[in-house]
Amino acid sequence: MSLIVQKFGGTSVADAEKIRTAARRAIRAQQAGNQVVMVVSAMGKNTDLLVDLAGQVCQGGGEPPAREMDMLLSTGEQVSVALMAMAIDDLGAKAVSLTGGQIGIKTDSSHTKARIRSISTDRVRKLLDDGYIVIACGFQGIDDDLNITTLGRGGSDTSAVALAAVLGASRCEIYTDVDGVFTTDPRLVAEARKMDRVSHDEMLELASLGAGVMHSRSIEFGKKFSVPIHVKNSAVFTDEAGTVIGPESESADRPVSGAALTRDEARLTVRHVPDLPGTSHAIFSRLASENVTVDMIVQNPGAGGTADISFTIPEGDLKQALEALQATVDQLGGGEVSYDADVAKVSIVGLGMATQSGVADRMFRALAEEDINITAITTSEIKVSVLVDRHRMTEALRAVHREFELDKPPHERASFGEPAAPAMVADAADVVDRLQHMEELTIHGVELDPSQARVSLIDVADTPGIAAEVFEAVASEGVLVDMIVQSVGEQGHTNLSFTVPQGDVERTITTVKRLMDKLGGSVSGTNHIAILTVTGIGIRSHTGVGTRMFEALHEANINVDVISTSEVRVNVAVDAKKGEAGLTALKKAFADVIEQ
Repeated sequence: MSLIVQKFGGTSVADAEKIRTAARRAIRAQQAGNQVVMVVSAMGKNTDLLVDLAGQVCQGGGEPPAREMDMLLSTGEQVSVALMAMAIDDLGAKAVSLTGGQIGIKTDSSHTKARIRSISTDRVRKLLDDGYIVIACGFQGIDDDLNITTLGRGGSDTSAVALAAVLGASRCEIYTDVDGVFTTDPRLVAEARKMDRVSHDEMLELASLGAGVMHSRSIEFGKKFSVPIHVKNSAVFTDEAGTVIGPESESADRPVSGAALTRDEARLTVRHVPDLPGTSHAIFSRLASENVTVDMIVQNPGAGGTADISFTIPEGDLKQALEALQATVDQLGGGEVSYDADVAKVSIVGLGMATQSGVADRMFRALAEEDINITAITTSEIKVSVLVDRHRMTEALRAVHREFELDKPPHERASFGEPAAPAMVADAADVVDRLQHMEELTIHGVELDPSQARVSLIDVADTPGIAAEVFEAVASEGVLVDMIVQSVGEQGHTNLSFTVPQGDVERTITTVKRLMDKLGGSVSGTNHIAILTVTGIGIRSHTGVGTRMFEALHEANINVDVISTSEVRVNVAVDAKKGEAGLTALKKAFADVIEQ
């Protein structure tokens, strides 16, 4: 008998009738021959109400104790699961509701943002075998001291996919108030199209970029344990397909599958810090100790013995991050901190980028034609992200969505290059073996690429169209660009670095120099770099990954020249002579979490 997990979000259980509708859906699934586990969120705005009540009783200005917030917030799901069990019973089926602790969801003790360590399945399996529909509280678990813990933002999605993994479910259905996963936010772009399939890797990037349908932690579980996730609209009582998040992409033979906008971020820049081993570690370890999640990290090569590092964080963490950074700058003995809370990040994502050139320059040209200036750039194998002024963010999103014809099904879009290789489906025994680690960081590998050269443009004009001019010129020479980093501008100028194959560096420099009258500034290049890459699941959601990486390089006395990040990888450029030593240091640093 197959087993399915059905998760219902707060809007799907917002009132009695919606609860009964969800109950009927679960009963229908059971009558079709499936065992059914439901994961239910708190009703509607119930969590917001509880948070508001906590604020009303804590009037001293401090934050409520995190342990007590978990105790309070966990009651929202308990109300929902009890009502759902009553509805199923009233409709003539058998159901039992369970809290996270009653199921056996064990977490660490990080209150309000706990991580799952393990899940016991004995009780759930017995109830399923006895013919019950099991209704689980999403969002919660217990630690080793039996304290109630909550999983933080997106916790019910995480609970559902984790349960599907440990129970070996044939699928995990996520019921929400939208029809599925769209090529971009349909509230901002009317032409947004619902995708039939999207890969775990693409969805990881889209989830972290503000796609809003599911939280990235739940997608990490799906990828790690090969769980197909079906996103459906709870208001539609038919079995409409929705979107399947799994190993395959519907757009594998096209460069881009989706575009995303992240509006609630702030940009921080630390200027003129010592360009020495340990500087990056000092900055990011301090932020990690404050549990500040760092997203888009941009560092260009230093000059004059100092370097500038820019990165984005959740806007709500800005005050805390500024205090931490100022203390770090004082400790380093030099530097200054600036910030901009009026920025937004626009990104394109697609598996096809890995095999198709010219994607980034198309994005840059689309923005240039709308006279939208790019203030920072970072890239990964399947993502290009840019920072723009927040008041232009919707225009920017629409421009890139239009450029890549995302309103059309993949087979109707223009083709560029060869299809990406199909994703591999994990071996079942491998999945079972990894279940014991649950939500721990998983590193797929640490790699060294000594074949790249770096080209740097220093003090070029910070105006719309500069990036498009550069990369269109380079693409016209048939040069494949890999890692792109543009730092935040200062006084009307910016720095732009990118990597190309070593055999193409002189040709690239010659090409870019032809633009210098328009760009201003200067251009240089070097073959003496090595790219070190850490790839895995949980790179962003585990705040200590960057810290561990930069600490390892610092202890090996290796200076970081360039940094570029994404949801699933961190790239750094170092001196070529230090490449092998850096590889050894990183493998040692991540030995406990590298997949064998």
